[in-house]
Amino acid sequence: MTLGGSLTDENDNLSIVDAAFHATSRTYVADSVLSLSNSFYLGKVKDPETGAEVRSEFTTQFHLLEHTYISPENKIVGRDNGRAAADSCELLIYIESAYNNNDSLTAVKMRVRELANPMEEGVKYYSNYDPVSHNQILADGLNKSKVFTYKNLMEEDSVRNESNYLNHIRITLNEPYTKNGVTYNNYGTYLMRNYYDHPEYFKNSYSFIHNLCPGFYFEMTDGVGFHSKISNIGLRVHYRIDADTAVTSGILTLAGTKEVLQTSHIINDKNVIKNLAEENTHTYIKSPAGLFTEVELPVTDIKENHQNDSLLAAKIVFQRLNNQSSDSRQLGIPQTIIMIQKDSLISYFENNDVPDGKTSYYTSFASSTNTYTFTNISNLITYLWQVRADGIAKDAAWETKHPNWNKVLLIPVNVKTSNSSSTLTRVEHDMSLSSIRLVGGENNPNDPITINVVYGKFK
Repeated sequence: MTLGGSLTDENDNLSIVDAAFHATSRTYVADSVLSLSNSFYLGKVKDPETGAEVRSEFTTQFHLLEHTYISPENKIVGRDNGRAAADSCELLIYIESAYNNNDSLTAVKMRVRELANPMEEGVKYYSNYDPVSHNQILADGLNKSKVFTYKNLMEEDSVRNESNYLNHIRITLNEPYTKNGVTYNNYGTYLMRNYYDHPEYFKNSYSFIHNLCPGFYFEMTDGVGFHSKISNIGLRVHYRIDADTAVTSGILTLAGTKEVLQTSHIINDKNVIKNLAEENTHTYIKSPAGLFTEVELPVTDIKENHQNDSLLAAKIVFQRLNNQSSDSRQLGIPQTIIMIQKDSLISYFENNDVPDGKTSYYTSFASSTNTYTFTNISNLITYLWQVRADGIAKDAAWETKHPNWNKVLLIPVNVKTSNSSSTLTRVEHDMSLSSIRLVGGENNPNDPITINVVYGKFK
């Protein structure tokens, strides 16, 4: 039976022919990834299945909320050296669900340090960028350590059990703070004094960041077992106001939000990562900034002898291998991955590209089948074949000079869509904890990775 008789002239009916080809794969080490993301994390954990440790740290600036206001200085009750003073100052780090509830009472230690200069907009910061080694930490600047657990034991059970409770880490900044030879009774007073003396610093977030508060670096210094997404960060200055008839409370709130720059610093155990990449009976996808799967597509096999045929479909499925560990602390499964050309790894994310269904694709993990499926990458196969043909036409040695021409990477990502439709607007590297093994590798003992293709042949 032929297909296409109703669509084409009866003299050139279209027949459908299918075929199957095998792809090969290996694990690719992602030394670092572009870290400018709306999602960032704090913590240090150990993958029980692989033994790989990962540490997530970050920097943040603070955004001036609209109509930032502090009461007149002569109305402030608190005093320090005869001038208005804050009663207290604090950082609040709002954290989401623990990656593992068994470790909710595990004590870990973090440190917050003041940046010497702002992380600049327009700079492409990668996840291996270390503010310390790049001299971004202000000598003798704010430096505060905090021991904490995921379950905030500083709050009463009745408070934590309220439906609107937001779990957080509180870091007080009430010690004397010195800047430019002037000592203030706390960091909040430093901000307040500058509000009165230099109102231009509070004109907008840029002025605030570049003249007063470049931002902070949050790093893990001890303990293993805590890791959480940071949903928000607040810098709060508390003070009292003499309102003539009564004393009332006032608060200045600054937020570390997506309106200002935030960067992630990821530290993986390089030796463990290297050893995992050398395992050849499977491949890995591991985040954050750990391991991708590289796939060599059999483009030549698919297109040779079919140059005059239309490639209608090309489906490829990647099978997940179940975890070897039953430890409840095992890392999660990447929920979304993209397929992009290997040589476009840097430019793809720096240019804010999104899957176009032609040269790049995305798909979600299907728990029912334990697979990632790319239903039709025929456009990519055709495109790569044409690139090769054009290259060889100009240079017979082109293929040797471009060994990655038919290689793609599978990368864990977060995707953003527009509010009004399902159109993709942004793709970011996944900075959460995840780790899976896929069928593949140089010595794959399982069924091969198969691409099922469909050709359209005109008779």
